[in-house]
Amino acid sequence: MNLQSLGNKLQRYRNQLEASEEDVAKDTAISVDRLTQIEQGAVEPTGDEILILADFYRCDFKFFISNEQVAPFEQTETLYRAHGKEFSKADRAAIQEFLYLCDTEQFLTQELHGTSQEFSFAPTGTYFKGHAQDAAKALRKVMGHGERQVPLDVYAEFRSVGVHVFRRKLSNSKISGVFIQHPTAGKCILVNYTEDVYRQRFSAAHEMAHAIFDSHEGASVTLQGDGADMREVRANRFASCYLMPEEVICQLPDPSGWSESDTQLWANKFRVSCDALGIAVKEARLVDNDTSRRIRQYRVPREAKVDPELPERLTPEQRARKASLLTRGLSDHYVGLCLDAYSQDLISLGRLSEALLCGYAELAEIAKLYGRTLHGH
Repeated sequence: MNLQSLGNKLQRYRNQLEASEEDVAKDTAISVDRLTQIEQGAVEPTGDEILILADFYRCDFKFFISNEQVAPFEQTETLYRAHGKEFSKADRAAIQEFLYLCDTEQFLTQELHGTSQEFSFAPTGTYFKGHAQDAAKALRKVMGHGERQVPLDVYAEFRSVGVHVFRRKLSNSKISGVFIQHPTAGKCILVNYTEDVYRQRFSAAHEMAHAIFDSHEGASVTLQGDGADMREVRANRFASCYLMPEEVICQLPDPSGWSESDTQLWANKFRVSCDALGIAVKEARLVDNDTSRRIRQYRVPREAKVDPELPERLTPEQRARKASLLTRGLSDHYVGLCLDAYSQDLISLGRLSEALLCGYAELAEIAKLYGRTLHGH
């Protein structure tokens, strides 16, 4: 074990998370003096200490003890170097947890289902909006969507082509989403769960564009109002064309005569915000600037919106519980993978608890929520 390399990785991870040695000591029960010595490469940590620190940093312990093992370390460092002021201490911890979930999901998916077929698209020329439109059309075709079909669960669709999609609450409401190219898990999308439910769909599709076109850059963050960068323009255009194909938009009744209720009706059919719909009809040259602005100012009532991961069949108690899991990134898809892996004895009860970011008491509650039983319970 290279103690200097190990200490350097631990210190850089701690700095990325803006955690003090006192913070780490409090959560790991490893003394500050001992942590200082380990980070300086002055002492060799025990196996238990490495496991405890790896758990704290939500990282595979092998990354710390081997020069061969990779982790999304450089990607997050690049992300914080470019946008550090946007990420609070809590958000940095959330990003780290999100990457851990992606890595776990990749492992479980391969164990249970093998490797999924990825979507790839090779753009030609330099017309970014054209790239977006063509890619959206190509992905819709892969998904088997008819010309007039509205994607109902974009999260499931993007997961089906090997992209890890998690919704997670972030404290900075300006952050719509994050894309990270994980060195082992691949393409990873985080959508800010504090956003409006339809805005989340658009953000997921926006980040999917970054996964298609910009994965070579390693990591990116999408901030509300950040529309000058052509990559952001392309990502917005992809999201719009994927959720609201122009062929369908052009067949709608004349938008210039839409009332507020008309706008809400069509926005809800596409499951997008009135804001996104107003931009789409303007892009299709169906309305002028003033009409687009009028359409964009309307709002679909919260109670009318549909979230595919919180279906109507749930009881109010189940809905509240699943919503609380989603704020931590625990989607139905991911929880189902974890429980399937446990029922097939691919992971232990302890590993299941780690994967679901909870203790044993909550584990039993989650299993019950999903109609599952744990061995011996």
